[in-house]
Amino acid sequence: MAIPMKVARIYLRVSTDEQDLSRQAEIEHSTRAAGYYVAGVYREKASGARADRPELLRMIADLRPDEVVVAEKIDRISRLPLAEAEQLVASIRAQGARLAVPGLVDLSDLAAGADGVAKIVLESVQELLLKLALQMARDDYETRRERQRQGVQLAKVAGKYTGRKADLTTHQRIVALRGAGHTIERTAELAGCSISQVKRIWALHRAKT
Repeated sequence: MAIPMKVARIYLRVSTDEQDLSRQAEIEHSTRAAGYYVAGVYREKASGARADRPELLRMIADLRPDEVVVAEKIDRISRLPLAEAEQLVASIRAQGARLAVPGLVDLSDLAAGADGVAKIVLESVQELLLKLALQMARDDYETRRERQRQGVQLAKVAGKYTGRKADLTTHQRIVALRGAGHTIERTAELAGCSISQVKRIWALHRAKT
């Protein structure tokens, strides 16, 4: 009897253009080395505190039963508040898929082979571990935000705060993509930014020309 093929979809996310997606690309190699067929690699530059990431949503729509979602860490999937993060994971599970993330213990195979009380205990432990991981990812995000806020406040007191620097690379990319005829939605996807940012940058560009 043929052995069912193990299928994975890889989600690679960074928050800014300064971070490099290539370091996460090693995951693709290790996933194949683990015996998985990689059905898709979804790359984007976006905040994990946003649920409306185009590539994430596209990956979830593409998922099929028994597939595995692979990511570098759980915070690559979500830095959302716990309730929203759980909804996101639920949308992945609703497709019949599951997460495979380093540091997140996967008890699904053990639970599938168990019954009775043992099955209930394993499933409960799995949910608790996932909830802890999602909450830790959110806590880390909020800690970073608070430190950033404190840093800005100190810089203002010292008279050294000059405001947030414009991301010229993204601005130029948006102008080039829109100038080439891409829609606002497609431009946002290709530039790795929000639709609102595309609208704002394009409006500023039009006002100057």
